[in-house]
Amino acid sequence: MKSEEIKSLFAQFEFAASEIDGIECWSARELQRLLGYNKWENFEKVIQKAKSACSNAGGEITNHFPDVRKMVQIGSGAEKSIDDILLTRYACYLVAQNGDSRKEEISFAQNYFALQTRRAELVEQRLLENERVNAREKLSHTEKQLSGILYERGVDSQGFAIIRSKGDQALFRLNTQMLKKKMGIPENRPIADFLPTISIKAKDLAAEMTGLNVQSKDLSGQYSIEKEHIDNNAAVRDMLNKRGIIPEKLPKAEDVKKLQRKLEGDEKKILKDAKHKNK
Repeated sequence: MKSEEIKSLFAQFEFAASEIDGIECWSARELQRLLGYNKWENFEKVIQKAKSACSNAGGEITNHFPDVRKMVQIGSGAEKSIDDILLTRYACYLVAQNGDSRKEEISFAQNYFALQTRRAELVEQRLLENERVNAREKLSHTEKQLSGILYERGVDSQGFAIIRSKGDQALFRLNTQMLKKKMGIPENRPIADFLPTISIKAKDLAAEMTGLNVQSKDLSGQYSIEKEHIDNNAAVRDMLNKRGIIPEKLPKAEDVKKLQRKLEGDEKKILKDAKHKNK
C-alpha cells in the first residue's frame, strides 16, 4: 500500500469517528464502506464473528455493539430509517480482525485499530503509574507532617520510627522485617516504595487519622500516640478486610523510584520529540 493511500485511509477513518456520551465510536454502515464491503448482509456476518470474539474474551456485547437506527436519503430528498450498529474502537478492532484480510482496507484497519487500542492501554497504564507515584509522594508528605506534630508532643525521630513500625504491624499483621522478607524488599528501603497503590493510600489514611486525632484529643508521649496509631491502622485494615482486601496478600509492586525515573524519562522524551516536531 502506497504512502498516499495510507494517509488517505487514515484521514477517512479519523473523519468517520464520532463521540457519543464521551465514547469514541463508528457507524457500522460507515465502516462497511471504509472496509470495502458492498453488501450489508456480507458485512453483518463479519460483525457477528466480532461479537462472538468479544463475548469469548469476556466483553459485554451491548457495550461495544449497541443497535441503533440511522436515517438515509433514498432520492428526491426523501429519507428512510435503516438498522445500524455503533461500534466502539475495540469493536472496530474485532471487526477488522474478522474481516477479509485480502482487502487492503481490512489490512489497514487491523493495524490502525490495533495501534489505537494499544495506545489507549498505554495511556491507562501511565495514569495508573502516575497515581502510584503521586500516592507515594503524598504519603511522604503526610508522614513528614505527622513527624513534626509528634516532635512537638515529646516524640523524637527514633520514637516516630517505632510508632510507624507498630502501625505497619497493625495494618499488615506482620512486623517490618517479616513484611520486607515476605515481599523481597531490600533492608535499606522503605516498605512503601514497593507497596501497591491501595496499600500506600491505606498507610496514608491511617497517618492522616493519627495526625488529626493527636491534635483533637491533645495526645502526648510515646505510649498514647503509639496506641492511637495502632488503632487507626487496625481500623483501616478492618475496612479493607470487609471489602475482601487483605493488605499482606497483595503482590509486591515495582520499585516506585524506578517507576518515577521511567515516567520522568518518558516526559523528557515527549518534550524533546515535540520540540523537534515544531522546528
